[in-house]
Amino acid sequence: MPLMRIDMFRGRSKAEIKTILDIAYQVATEELHLLPRDRYQIVTQHDPEEMIIEDVGLGFDRTDQVMVFSLTSSPRDEGDKQRFYARLVKELAAGAGVAPSDVMVNITSNTKADWSFGNGEAQFMNGKLN
Repeated sequence: MPLMRIDMFRGRSKAEIKTILDIAYQVATEELHLLPRDRYQIVTQHDPEEMIIEDVGLGFDRTDQVMVFSLTSSPRDEGDKQRFYARLVKELAAGAGVAPSDVMVNITSNTKADWSFGNGEAQFMNGKLN
C-alpha cells in the first residue's frame, strides 16, 4: 500500500508516464516507508473536457500537464505526508519537467482490514502481512 491513482490529460508518451510512475514510487517508498514490492499504481488519461482542476482560490496557474495523485493508504504520520507532498513536486519538476503547481495530491486513509492483495484473503488479518 498505498494504492496510487494518477489522473492526467491524455497525450504524454509512454516514457513520460513511466518516469512519473517511477518518481512517485521512489518518493513514496522513502517518505511513506513502503515495504519491498509495495507498488500499486494506476494511470488514467482524460480528454481535456473530462478534468477540471482548479485551485480553491490559491492562485495556481494550472497547465495541460496537471495531475491528480489519489492515494488510498493506511493512516500516515502528518510529517511523512508533508515530506511526501514537498518531495514529490520537487522530484517531478527535476525529473519530468512538471510544475509544482500542476501536482495535486489527496490521501484517503483506511485500515489494514480493508485490503486483500489476492486469493480472496485479508493478508493483514490472517498474518501473512504485518
